Amino acid sequence: MGWRQNMSSSTAPSSPLDQSRSLRRDLGLGMGIALVVGNVIGSGIFAKPGGIAADAGDFTMIISAWVVGGVVCLLGALCYAELSAMMPQAGGLYVYIREAYGRPLAFLFGWCDFLFSRPASIGALSVFFVTLLNDLRGAEPLVVRDIFLACVLIASMATVNILGVVWGGRVQAGTTLIKAGFLGLMALIPFLLALKFDVISGANYSSSIAVEELRTSSDEGVASWGTRFAAAMLAVMWAYNGWHGITPVAEEVKNPQRNIPISLFGGIGILILLYVGANLAYHGSLTMEQMAAADTSVPHSMMNAVFGEVGPKYADHAKVAMSLVIMCSVFGAVNSNLLNGPRVSFAMGRDGVFFRKMGHVHAKFQTPSVAIAVQACMAVLLVISSAIVIRTVESLKDRDVFGMLTDYIVFSSSIFYMLAVASVVVLRFKRPDLERPYRMLGYPVVPIIYLAFYAWFMVYVFLDKSFESVVGIVLILLGLPLYLSLWSGNRQEAD
Repeated sequence: MGWRQNMSSSTAPSSPLDQSRSLRRDLGLGMGIALVVGNVIGSGIFAKPGGIAADAGDFTMIISAWVVGGVVCLLGALCYAELSAMMPQAGGLYVYIREAYGRPLAFLFGWCDFLFSRPASIGALSVFFVTLLNDLRGAEPLVVRDIFLACVLIASMATVNILGVVWGGRVQAGTTLIKAGFLGLMALIPFLLALKFDVISGANYSSSIAVEELRTSSDEGVASWGTRFAAAMLAVMWAYNGWHGITPVAEEVKNPQRNIPISLFGGIGILILLYVGANLAYHGSLTMEQMAAADTSVPHSMMNAVFGEVGPKYADHAKVAMSLVIMCSVFGAVNSNLLNGPRVSFAMGRDGVFFRKMGHVHAKFQTPSVAIAVQACMAVLLVISSAIVIRTVESLKDRDVFGMLTDYIVFSSSIFYMLAVASVVVLRFKRPDLERPYRMLGYPVVPIIYLAFYAWFMVYVFLDKSFESVVGIVLILLGLPLYLSLWSGNRQEAD
């Protein structure tokens, strides 16, 4: 198992690549790791811990959820490493699903990613960025202004990525270095200051919230352990969402058979350490009740608690620094989504199963410029439409745009994550002739464990978030008539 000596790039795809529409390999190992880490660290580790405390209310359960989430991602990475080394093409999951199950199902993934999952990620992150900006400026939320600012951010990052994958990669590397470095420092600061000041309390780790007072409990009864853990996992999996971010740009990675697996394993390992470390710092500095009350402002509450012992002036400076770093983190995640997401619709356009213009490569910048521009427009439309829906549908008026978009993403994305991992098994039987420069460790146990976890997880999400789940399924299925129409039209053009 592991790497084979023959590292040729033969992939035997279902259709040969048109070299005039291929992308340039400009991304090295460092940028690959930055893509994995930077695509994941966005808002989740900063915005979700308070909600997790309100849902789970137990430190051991919460830390277990963060560890389990990371391990599940590692299991998925083992599968994706084999697939990406075998087929280092633009599109990532689209390519794997296409080779295993055929173009129709692959189209549905790309359709979902193009129409919903990717725009929702970009939109949720952009909305959160503006929320942080308002907090930093002390400004009251104004819907029209805030939506406009979110759209400006999306348009700006789309322009950067159209100008070249190297520019997008540099932005990614820079923001990843800042946010990963600060997240590691944030995890250490409370424990370093604890050597002199009383800023860490062991009692906080044993604090909890009464089960009947948890958000997951209701008038019908208290939440079970499984319900609480699943609710925590929903938020955790959003925080880890995007760990496969390097696979859509595989066609632009140097020596992909080596660099993509290393980027996946190294990036996820870094994420687990940073996420667990940050939560140890949060829970050591704040009680469970304080975390639940802080909601999306746990990092600021932690800084106030930690530096408040040193002096109020230091606490204010620390909270400003925290806001700036979180904004940098979200900024980098928006860039990452606009760097790797459009490669899926680009691959579909090049395959002829989507609008052919999406497969256009800019003559000067060698980027999928049309796909990037259209993806940005989709994100803008989703931000605007989500704000309108929340303010017009009575049952959704207590929801926020950020929370609604993240719940949509986790369920719809999980369907295709499962299909992609299962494709490792399918292709072992269907395409044994394909060269596998990297063969995953732990086959077939690893994909079975991954699929079993996601099956349990998706049942919970569907039962608990029925509205979001049904909307996600309907949006996926709406792609079928479009596929038939586009495929028929493109075939007639080819003839």
